[in-house]
Amino acid sequence: MRTIKTSFLLLQVLAILVSSLAFSQEKNSIGKGSYQKEMRSLQAAIQKNFYDKTSGNYLLVTDSLKREKKGDYLRKYSYIWSLCALFQAANEIEKIDRNAKLLDPLIVAMDKYYDPAPPRPGYSDYIMKLKPGERYYDDNQWIGITALDAYERVKKKSYLAIGNLVYDFMMYGYDSVTGGGIYWKETSKSSKNTCSNGPGALVALQLYQITKDKKYLDTALLIYNWTNDKLQTSSGLYYDNIRTKDNSIDSAIFSYNTGTMLESNVYLYECTKDEKYLKRATAIADSSLPFFYGKDKFRDDYWFNAVLLRGYQHLLKYNKDTKYILAFKKCLDYALKNEKNESGLFTEKNGERNLVDQGGMLEILARFAWLERQYNIGSNKISFKP
Repeated sequence: MRTIKTSFLLLQVLAILVSSLAFSQEKNSIGKGSYQKEMRSLQAAIQKNFYDKTSGNYLLVTDSLKREKKGDYLRKYSYIWSLCALFQAANEIEKIDRNAKLLDPLIVAMDKYYDPAPPRPGYSDYIMKLKPGERYYDDNQWIGITALDAYERVKKKSYLAIGNLVYDFMMYGYDSVTGGGIYWKETSKSSKNTCSNGPGALVALQLYQITKDKKYLDTALLIYNWTNDKLQTSSGLYYDNIRTKDNSIDSAIFSYNTGTMLESNVYLYECTKDEKYLKRATAIADSSLPFFYGKDKFRDDYWFNAVLLRGYQHLLKYNKDTKYILAFKKCLDYALKNEKNESGLFTEKNGERNLVDQGGMLEILARFAWLERQYNIGSNKISFKP
């Protein structure tokens, strides 16, 4: 009898230990509804630390000693690129919270960067009243991509107008030098970059989906084919740019360039129903996985990775293999556990990351908040919710 009681007691203790371990693992795990919580936390931290209520502008960095010196003046406020990141993050948040109303205030903030100068109006990289800088084609394209995505969701004509403005502006950056392609910025014709052609193809493809006007599909294919011909690596990823002076290649490889071209293939599949584009998208995703996410830590800055996540998430509509999202999730979970500081922002070895990276992480978290509503997300498995 004592043996039976002892065995029963041991079983109870074991059950308690197992239960405690499970609770501990659950408490320390990331997922299971926590991405939306992390998203809200970061959103609040950005507004608290980067938004200047007095001017209505966002700050470049929170540390006043690290703001950028340009000639004889200091640039206190954010470049338009950071607002591009926040704009897309706001769009993703609105997808899971229809009452968020975040896009329009950011458009008001970006209006301060609007430059009506010929040959076509566009957005400058800095606030027009505070010594504006240059107009980059990719900055404008990121704005156009978000605006057109938002238009597809809510059908607000002003969003479509932004997309049309961006298309008209970017096409003034296209010519036949190096056989085609769009320059990186308006004031320099020294290079044509994947970062100004991949998103250029996306803007054209989004406009084609909205209008069914074949000129947009023709433009997208022109840019897409040129980028593949000039800047795709043998492994299926993408070099940074081609120099117009001698056609030499800058061989840097970044996740956002892979992301825009991956997603261009998904859009082309949707627009043409040609299976080859879906196969190409999957091949690019397969090549990107070990290169960018093979070490379970982000190789690039957050915003660059956010753009590749866009491609993975879009591909998931047609390729149900979740390995891309899972690999990305491991890197995200590492960042959440190891790179978040006491202010709720994210840091790197040299100090706090700038606003564009905070915006990139906010987009990533918003996308995972959406994913965890659609899927059961575990540490090593993702499955559809019934």
